[in-house]
Amino acid sequence: MSRVCEVCGKKPSIGNKVSHANNKTSAVWRPNLQKLRCVDTKTGSVKKRKVCTRCIRSGFVKKAI
Repeated sequence: MSRVCEVCGKKPSIGNKVSHANNKTSAVWRPNLQKLRCVDTKTGSVKKRKVCTRCIRSGFVKKAI
């Protein structure tokens, strides 16, 4: 199951957690994805999409009623 926003393409970022003693362990920060029933702007049909909360809040996606 892909962890990518279908609107903006946001995906997990990879880096290191760094402790106070400067020990490094790998870390993954994942986007906050929600399964949402939304209206397709071209066809007007309802589709389920995985969208990040930033796109929902910014109004890039229209929710289906």
